[in-house]
Amino acid sequence: MSVYTQYKTLLNSPEVRAFVWAGLVARLALPMMGIGIITLLVQWRDSYALAGAVSATFVLAYAMLSPQTSRWVDSKGQGYVLPRITALCVSGGVVLVAGTWWPLHDSVLFVGAVLLGFMPSVSALIRARWTARLAGQSSLQTAYSLETVLDELSFIVGPPLSVGLSVLLFAQAGVLLALLMLILGATALIRQQATEPKVVVLNNIARRSLLLSTPVVPLLTLLMVAMGVMVGTVDILSVAFAEQQGQPAAASVVLSAYAVGSCVAGLVFGARSFATPLSTQLAWGGIAIAASTLPFLWVDSVLGLSATVMVAGLCFAPTMIVAMSLVERSLTASQITEGMTWLLAGLNSGVALGASWSGRLVDEAGASAGIAVLWWAGAAVLIMAVTGTVQLRKQSSVAC
Repeated sequence: MSVYTQYKTLLNSPEVRAFVWAGLVARLALPMMGIGIITLLVQWRDSYALAGAVSATFVLAYAMLSPQTSRWVDSKGQGYVLPRITALCVSGGVVLVAGTWWPLHDSVLFVGAVLLGFMPSVSALIRARWTARLAGQSSLQTAYSLETVLDELSFIVGPPLSVGLSVLLFAQAGVLLALLMLILGATALIRQQATEPKVVVLNNIARRSLLLSTPVVPLLTLLMVAMGVMVGTVDILSVAFAEQQGQPAAASVVLSAYAVGSCVAGLVFGARSFATPLSTQLAWGGIAIAASTLPFLWVDSVLGLSATVMVAGLCFAPTMIVAMSLVERSLTASQITEGMTWLLAGLNSGVALGASWSGRLVDEAGASAGIAVLWWAGAAVLIMAVTGTVQLRKQSSVAC
């Protein structure tokens, strides 16, 4: 069966297409919001320091709150929790916009950023719907691959759309459109009760966070943090290297090459079935990602950088898909949303950390200095992948 046929078969149900489209709209809010906040505050106050601080507050709040809200989703259901956390998130956006519309104290901006952290982990919610529908079927990996590609597309389309509207219309436009996308997508998901995962009742016993109750989720979360650091570093290196070569506009070409590599690999990988255990695939993914950082040492042109980041992108999506599949295999139905959200929160936190870390080094010593961050992150990915493989094999042997 061809790659096209597999994905066509996957999306042959109107119910499936409905939640996929709703998720695509809603997930645009996350990549649009972070850059939207920065663009808004830079235009309003001409302060990168304030913009960075408020945006970082949002990213940190989201990373800390999203696993907790997803745990709430697992215990109460998407239809119950989603309208409530969406309302909290939207109220935060309104507070932040109000803080730039009227002469209010800067602390109002940070209050709004914290409330924005209640933004639902849409990617995890959609993957949970796929899991409920395809649990135990080989096509579930194909579904996870599709979601990974849609995540990539949201980060390709969202930021330039947010920045463009803020610049062309008015400073708050990017943030407001992100809120609108979230409202529309979340409302559509709330209405689609047929595909909502059923709540598994645990006799009202309070369940500890997955970071405390199982070693698999912490290891995979750290793996995703390291992978996120690589993504954030590639973003900075692309811009810095293109400017250093006197071709600043070429940065978009480099970033597109990374996204294309990841998307193509994700689609192809998801359409294949492998006899190799997922734990072994995780180790090979870690090896491939670590190895993909080595060619950066010899990059001396924008074309060379584009080719190098495309290779790195080819290694990224399959490893992320394997990590998500391991979460699905390792956790019960009452833990799926929280488990996937921890991984996604780790990825987003890593992107912010990588951009900050590599940005500081690039400022101090030039574009080539940021490559060291890629090497450290690649080494961390390898260590976490191998450790995760060993841990999973131990669990498997105990289970037998």
